[in-house]
Amino acid sequence: MSEAQRKMTKEEASKDAFFTRIAEISEEMIHAHGKDFAMGTLVLAARWIASDKISADPARH
Repeated sequence: MSEAQRKMTKEEASKDAFFTRIAEISEEMIHAHGKDFAMGTLVLAARWIASDKISADPARH
């Protein structure tokens, strides 16, 4: 059985859906503000997650 014929698990389908959404958002950012903005945003998001800031309480304004 080829990989394309194999049915995805729920976890695989969920991850695939997130990758699809990230790709769509990335394309929107590129069209609106260019590649540098899109890459910078994704790098900052990764750094935020890695430093555990994403789970912290939101900053007060």
